[in-house]
Amino acid sequence: MEHPKTRKEAQLLGAPHYFTGKPCKHGHIALRLLKGTCVECRKMEWVESNERRKEYFKTSPVVKAIKRRYYEKNRGAVLARAAARPPEAVRKYKQDYKAANPDLYRVLVNIRRRRFRQATPKWVTAEERKQIRYLYAQAREMTVATGVKYEVDHVIPLISDEVCGLHVLCNLRVIPKEENLKKSNHLIDTPKHT
Repeated sequence: MEHPKTRKEAQLLGAPHYFTGKPCKHGHIALRLLKGTCVECRKMEWVESNERRKEYFKTSPVVKAIKRRYYEKNRGAVLARAAARPPEAVRKYKQDYKAANPDLYRVLVNIRRRRFRQATPKWVTAEERKQIRYLYAQAREMTVATGVKYEVDHVIPLISDEVCGLHVLCNLRVIPKEENLKKSNHLIDTPKHT
């Protein structure tokens, strides 16, 4: 398709672009918009602008407060949408997020390991440690066998406002992940604070 050669020509013809064949100030030889901006330069501006916006929406306290209020007001709908997501999409999102944030995951894993180490008393024997590892293996096996995600739960949570438990065999049990999430860091018989 033949494009007008000048801006005036494009305006007279009502065309959205024109092509001079000359490079713009950044060296692109491309179509230009009626305002004179090179199409390639505009694309670069959009990419930079989107990156700035993405960063703003990630870190802005104002945006975080708006999102928090929205969640509190529409909690049921948000949770329903999250539950309706296909498991493959959720798994892919988690994998992509983990790949994009390796340092964060390293820190989180280290925090979790330290918490377990600090909550494991010195008197726990090698045999008991072996049995604890077996519980984690059992949770993985039950997940594979049933298709329902199982986790090892601390009956008395390691960190809680009420009481802190130990990472010992008698304080561990294998339960479905959903039940573990509902329990959170509360004792079994105590109501959750809302």
